[in-house]
Amino acid sequence: MAKKKAFVLRLDPEMMEKLEKWAADEFRSVNGQIEWILHRSLKDAGRLKGTDSGKAGETTRNINE
Repeated sequence: MAKKKAFVLRLDPEMMEKLEKWAADEFRSVNGQIEWILHRSLKDAGRLKGTDSGKAGETTRNINE
């Protein structure tokens, strides 16, 4: 099993409640839900090695454009 790095995450109580509800709805722990959200976001952004999000070559746009 791959090693996991632990760190502290501070959330406001309302956000934590919403994450707990979402995690419970999907039968995950809050930690598992946060990992899933981050993984999906990294994949969608094309930032995971070996994944193709369909956005190849897309760059971040300048806010002034």
